[in-house]
Amino acid sequence: MKLVVQVKLLPAPEQAAALDATLRACNAAASTVAATAREIGCYRNYDLRRQAYHRIKTDYGLGAQAAQHVIKKVTDAYAALAANLRAGNYGKPGSRRRHKVEANPIMFRWDAAQPYDARMLSWQHDVGTVSIWTVHGRLKPVAFTGSADQLKAVATHPIGESDLVHRDGMWLLYATVEVDEPQVYEPSGFLGVDMGIANIAYDCDGTRYAGAELNGYRRRQQRLRSRLQHKGTASAKRLLARRRKKEARHAANVNHGIAKSIVIEAARTGRGIAVEKLTGIRDRVRLRKPQRVTLHSWSFQQLGAFLVYKARRAGVPLVEVDPRYTSQTCAGCGYRDKRNRPDQETFHCRSCGVVAHADHNAARNIAARGVVGWGAVNRPHAA
Repeated sequence: MKLVVQVKLLPAPEQAAALDATLRACNAAASTVAATAREIGCYRNYDLRRQAYHRIKTDYGLGAQAAQHVIKKVTDAYAALAANLRAGNYGKPGSRRRHKVEANPIMFRWDAAQPYDARMLSWQHDVGTVSIWTVHGRLKPVAFTGSADQLKAVATHPIGESDLVHRDGMWLLYATVEVDEPQVYEPSGFLGVDMGIANIAYDCDGTRYAGAELNGYRRRQQRLRSRLQHKGTASAKRLLARRRKKEARHAANVNHGIAKSIVIEAARTGRGIAVEKLTGIRDRVRLRKPQRVTLHSWSFQQLGAFLVYKARRAGVPLVEVDPRYTSQTCAGCGYRDKRNRPDQETFHCRSCGVVAHADHNAARNIAARGVVGWGAVNRPHAA
């Protein structure tokens, strides 16, 4: 399986200037290619290369590999845009926002990531340096650093494409490495995980992840955002941008911790992990206005993605199940009624009388559906 590893470059001032010039040239070229693609209606990599390759090499001083990566970056960006349009993420057909996106070419920030392959970037792991192509020639050596795990990953696994990124004054390389994927074991059962608003995750063993403390943090961030947005000054907007990044990093850190704990518990007990399908969660749930802000400010999809890749690395089976009616169905007797949920936290079965935490009950239902789903896929002809 492929993993992305982040390492930090430590360039000298003249090296940093060359990297800066390289990103600016590559992204200026990408914006030119994107405008050409929109003008002639050509979005296929090979066809667009015939139209733009020689021009951007000459006008922007790019090498052959860099020019090809720039063109591919543009075609990938238009493919992502088309997918978002099909999904309705830019509004309905005919809306002002959608029309603006469809009519204007994609523009690239000067510091947008630039892909590098093995011909443009080589690693010297014994001395902790890289040799990297720039518009001012090859830079070598450029020192890099990272955590022990990151350095071990890039030193011991095959490295594929890497991205050069400038973020918050730092130069970073995001390297794609190929790691061995362990054999998935046959689970003795499933650890069901319910994801929600009041509790980010709640498993069928009764373990609650990131409840009141995290919600308090999110409410404080929401109040601060509201005050800064209302103020509207330039300094307030700069602070908003910094706070946004801080909150995103905090969310990612919490999601990593939750996913790691769940995978460790499943592996320790020999079970698989059953989670609800998160696709369309924002369209599926109906919430009061204060809860909508909370829903849209937390990345449930990110938590699901972390669970998937951590489970794969540990060889833990993972299945996604249909989440419909898991919160209304009794995990004990199977009776379903919307009146089984008198409030957000409480589940009270109107048939057998059992009382439980609503998220715990839903997690037990998800675990049961995980067993059924795993058997349907892996033992379809079992008696």
